[in-house]
Amino acid sequence: MSTQLDKRPERAEAVQQRPAVAPRVDIFENKDELLLVADMPGVTKDGLTINVSDEQLSIEGRIADAPAGRALSREWHRVDYRRSFTVPQGLDRDKFTAELKAGVLWLHLPKAASQKPRQITVKSS
Repeated sequence: MSTQLDKRPERAEAVQQRPAVAPRVDIFENKDELLLVADMPGVTKDGLTINVSDEQLSIEGRIADAPAGRALSREWHRVDYRRSFTVPQGLDRDKFTAELKAGVLWLHLPKAASQKPRQITVKSS
């Protein structure tokens, strides 16, 4: 029995991988939420995956394959998008929502009620 891999071409698996890049992201905070805005041009809802586990938020986007036919000119190369963030304490993970509009991801991360600023009423006697 051989312990070396068989290197014959007919047994090789063809794998095509595109490079992955981190999408550019802006993060805003207001009294109700953190808002993450990520540029992901060419990504559709079907090509987008967002996962939250433990303290990790990950975003992955895949652009659809090129149209059929021979490219006469090519200035833009398809890439996959990948980015991960540490989720801070005090967010209501059950209420996270996402929208994808024209290649821009809007990820709403609401704060838990206990983290929102509140005004304390002063009583006088």
